[in-house]
Amino acid sequence: MDTAIEAIVPCTASNIKRCRCTLCPVQADSECAQEKYSKLINEIESSGVEALEPHKVPGIYCSIGTATCGDLSFKRQCICNTCPVWEEYNLRNGKIIEHYCNKK
Repeated sequence: MDTAIEAIVPCTASNIKRCRCTLCPVQADSECAQEKYSKLINEIESSGVEALEPHKVPGIYCSIGTATCGDLSFKRQCICNTCPVWEEYNLRNGKIIEHYCNKK
């Protein structure tokens, strides 16, 4: 019997700002992720929008699922367990513990 908790993490600007995905070695060299993140931060700051369209988000994979960028390095160590979003939503007890970008 699977007793893992399914965590629901809202895809919001406040969660994205606290997300550590952009610092993660898995996407550190991803031009796609870095470009999307830059555009996203500009959109958040200029419009003040709180709810975001998941396809525009390069991180917070614990919320949006598998990455849309194809140039991530999944063999690198992820840092999900160092993220304040991961901690707040108690994702250590979730079905997926790490590499949300690849496994959801």
